[in-house]
Amino acid sequence: MSSHPDRECPLDGDTHPQEMIPSKKSAVLVDGVVLNGPTTDARAGEKFVEEACKLIMEEVVLKATDVNEKVCEWRPPEQLKQLLDLEMRDMGEPHHRLLELCQDVIRYSVKTNHPRFFNQLYAGLDYYSLVARFMTEALNPSVYTYEVSPVFLLVEEAVLKKMIEFIGWKEGDGIFNPGGSVSNMYAMNLARYKYCPDIKEKGLSGLPRLILFTSAECHYSMKKAASFLGIGTENVCFVETDGRGKMIPAELERQIWQASKEASWGGSALMSRKYRKLLQGIHRADSVAWNPHKMLMAGIQCCALLVKDKSDLLKKCYSAKASYLFQQDKFYDVSYDTGDKSIQCSRRPDAFKFWMTWKALGTLGLEERVNRALALSRYLVEEIKKREGFKLLLEPEYANICFWYIPPSLREMEEGPEFWAKLNLVAPTIKERMMKKGSLMLGYQPHRGKVNFFRQVVISPQVSREDMDFLLDEIDLLGRDM
Repeated sequence: MSSHPDRECPLDGDTHPQEMIPSKKSAVLVDGVVLNGPTTDARAGEKFVEEACKLIMEEVVLKATDVNEKVCEWRPPEQLKQLLDLEMRDMGEPHHRLLELCQDVIRYSVKTNHPRFFNQLYAGLDYYSLVARFMTEALNPSVYTYEVSPVFLLVEEAVLKKMIEFIGWKEGDGIFNPGGSVSNMYAMNLARYKYCPDIKEKGLSGLPRLILFTSAECHYSMKKAASFLGIGTENVCFVETDGRGKMIPAELERQIWQASKEASWGGSALMSRKYRKLLQGIHRADSVAWNPHKMLMAGIQCCALLVKDKSDLLKKCYSAKASYLFQQDKFYDVSYDTGDKSIQCSRRPDAFKFWMTWKALGTLGLEERVNRALALSRYLVEEIKKREGFKLLLEPEYANICFWYIPPSLREMEEGPEFWAKLNLVAPTIKERMMKKGSLMLGYQPHRGKVNFFRQVVISPQVSREDMDFLLDEIDLLGRDM
């Protein structure tokens, strides 16, 4: 930390974050407020940041890969409220108390960086994107004009250009936004604007009834977008899928004919020469939602909407021409003021996290990350097939593995209504036990008539074969008495 000999305030472990009164002979007061000099004790604040960063390093980063640590220290809500001391008071807390609170926050939070956190489509610790996040949080930029965010706008441009290249388009456009659900909303609104440009000025009143066709297995954000955009959920037509959850083209044609009388997780397979075939034909799409915060571990949140159209469709659709931000007579090239193609004003520099990781690992390193995750998935699938009491729902194509655990008491039972009713209780019970033990986190769900099953996802490069074995062993240990 830098020293500031001109600052006279003492510093100790109990420094209080109160305002400092500057000792000026000719103090200027307005409405009882001293206006001379800064009133914040910067030296004390710097010391607090230093100590908090040390705590984060010791309690989060260094323990992230330790399988002996708990995935979570589970507490029920009412108990956790008491443990955390959530009350905000008139007077600020001393720094030593704030550090204790930071320690509690870390202790009782879910460790998504833990090698045995399989609960969501994000997991693990990428050190390079973490540093990028530290930098952007400290710099606190907003990515809308070049004048306030020159580096991050150029980074976003470079990352989008490379992602467009991997999709297979010769050119295109795009923007990073907060989440895949927002990307889907962007894309739906862009499609509507492209074919009904009057909607921007005239609104819904001048439009005919619109119908949205989407897969029956689509992300729930499609219905949310239909509601938010005024299309209406009753105007969403869900097209039936085959046994593997893929839309049946003939069924889509049938529904379109009758009316006239997919998501962002798999995009990272594009980084792998071995597995990009899973997205064969993606270059024919007009838009692609791609979330690097999932398998590529760029950190929540890091999501891009990429569009093939290069006619400034994003800007035409979303531009509001705010005169206080997007002046056209600036002293630099205003085409770099990209904020007018976003529905947001303030926007985080999320591309920087992905850029830092890509710079550190290279394309080949990202490819290896994808290949390793899918190889571990294949290993787990083969182990499930070997083990008594485990049953796959279907052969997976990617890193999502859906399976049932059938406890010994059900293994000889006929697969009738009673069997399925009892099996439906197994996954929730095991989930409760693993959460309270802190050994593992794994999601479960029912789906289209299929009772609760486990849904395991491999993402983190910290995950090993031993963790795959532990997952199955632990499920069997926690559920064998049911």
